[in-house]
Parts: sequence; C-alpha cells; structure tokens
Amino acid sequence: MIYIHVPFCRSFCTYCDFYSEIASDIRMGLYAEALCREISERSSEITDDIPTLYIGGGTPSVLPLSVLQRILDTLPQQRWTEFTLEANPEDLCEKGLPYLEGLRRLGVDRLSMGIQSFDDGILRWMNRRHNAERAVRAYNLAREAGFRNISIDLIFGISHLTDALWEGTLQKAVSLAPDHISCYQLSVEGESSLAGMVAEGRYREAGEEQCLRQYDRLCQVLSEAGYVHYEISNFALPGREAVHNSAYWHRVPYVGFGPGAHSFDGKKRRWNTSSLSSRSFSEEILTPEDERVETIMLSLRTSRGIGADFLHENCSPRVVESLLDEGSLVRVEDRYRIPENRFFVSDEIIRELI
Repeated sequence: MIYIHVPFCRSFCTYCDFYSEIASDIRMGLYAEALCREISERSSEITDDIPTLYIGGGTPSVLPLSVLQRILDTLPQQRWTEFTLEANPEDLCEKGLPYLEGLRRLGVDRLSMGIQSFDDGILRWMNRRHNAERAVRAYNLAREAGFRNISIDLIFGISHLTDALWEGTLQKAVSLAPDHISCYQLSVEGESSLAGMVAEGRYREAGEEQCLRQYDRLCQVLSEAGYVHYEISNFALPGREAVHNSAYWHRVPYVGFGPGAHSFDGKKRRWNTSSLSSRSFSEEILTPEDERVETIMLSLRTSRGIGADFLHENCSPRVVESLLDEGSLVRVEDRYRIPENRFFVSDEIIRELI
C-alpha cells in the first residue's frame, strides 16, 4: 500500500489544519523533485501485498497531468488493485473532460471528491471553491470520463447546519448514486481557522443532540438507498468498500511519501516533516500495549468488528459482559462488533474496553 501526500491547495478550508501551501508552478516543481527522490531512495519499503495507491492532500487535483505522470514513473509498482486520487470539484470543472480522461489514462480508477455539502451557504462558510451546482457538474463530468468508482465526502454537525439543510444534502447525494460516501462530523482542529473562530467567540460548536440526530438521519437515508455502513464514517454500495482505507483499519503495513506523510511497517510508525524540498522524519516503535489498543480501536470502528478470542484475551471479561448486556456490543459468530445504533458513541465504548 502506498500513500502520497500532495501539500497544495488553491485556498484553505475553514476547518482544515493539514499541512498545505498555495499551489504554484515553482513550488510544485520543488515538490515533485523531492518526492521522486524520496520514492527512489525508499523503494525497498514498497511491497505488493495489497497493491493500492492513494494520492491525497491537500488537493491532488491541482497537479498537472505531467507532474502526476512524473511521480508515477518513479514508482516501481505500476499495476494497482485500486488507485484513488482526491479531487476538488472546482478543479475538475475548470480542467474539464481532457483532465479527467488524462487521469484515467494514468491509471486512476477511483476518485474521492471533497464535496462536503450541497448547500451554497454552508460551502461559502467552509471557504470551499465550488458551489452545489459545480459539485454536481464535476460529478457528472467524472462519470462521462468513464469513472465507475466515485466517492464523495460530506460533513455534518455544523452548528448552523439545520436538519432541513442536512436532509437536502443527503437527498442530493443519494440521487447522484456515488459508489461510496464518507461522512464526518465537524471537529475543531488546533491550527485551523475554525479554532481561531471558536477562541474569539465567532463560532459555537454544535451540540451533541444535533450531531447525533444528523448522524442517525445519515444512517437511515443511506441504508434506505442501499449503502452498506461498513465503518463508522464510511458507506458503500455493495462491493465498493475502499480497499486502501479498509486496510488501514486492519493495521496492514503501508508506506507514505511526501511532506507530512505517515508510514507503518507493522511494528513501527514513521512520519515525514512538513517540508517541500527536504525530507527528514521521526519514528516510534509500538509497544505491545500500543498494538493492543490500536487493534481494539481500529477493529471496532468497522462493521466486521474484532475476533472474540482477541477481545477475551485482551479486555476485562466483566467489561465485555456489561457492554453485551447493555447492547453496546453484539456477538456475531466468532466476532464482536458495535451495533450501528451505538456507532455514534463508539469512542466511549472503546475507552471502556481499553
């Protein structure tokens, strides 16, 4: 598994604190040179156990096809089970069919589109570059270009996102019938513009009751539309679950390239510094306790859950029985999982277990 981080955006979203810079030809050139050098120097870390490639960011769709081709030419692996590229709807509208068809020729077979909302007011507040009409236009262009696996991102739990506005976004989403939908509750990240707004009293976070109500409605609408709720924040039409992201939740090793990218070899984590032209990194070796906690936490985020033997060996039997009695855990054959109606409070359930 390979992840490549693209640290460029045309503008910065209200809620985001990922490392990113304003895109320019000079900066993209420096980035590509350093990235290709890093890939070449670390090529021995790449395995073909699960040959997926995910290019995320930032906004990978700001990159010209020539830069993407240069990056791909440096990778030793060229045949992918799944090749995802994150895209901003406005980039796709501006660059049009030739760009999307070029992505297809490069081997991209899955697009992850950061739509976030189908309400123009919410999109303006988020400082997104597109509006609802352009989001639909970008989606239709991607279908026209031949993409048969499209994921869209949505955000709920914004204090001024009314239930009616959220309903409108959900109905528009299912009418498009994307193959995959990722939905996230808005969170206040430390270096984001939103964090400053909260500190200055210009934004008050949505209450838990509103967030729960919107999450429950999300689950209901997508279930009725035929989506499988296979991870707390992720829904897919049958057979369209994200191969790359699913591997993360099962602690499959991966290698990350680019500024701020993370890697995991099964026992050790490494993360790159946030620099375009040079690449230094930090790392940590996971203790057995770290591995235990990660296995429980990541497995119970999924509908598949965790093996019963592992849970019995690594958690208090009394706590497990208590969670079963109250319906916060269910047993299905030889596995335990958190039922969908308790996904919203999964963090609390997991804390009790670990």
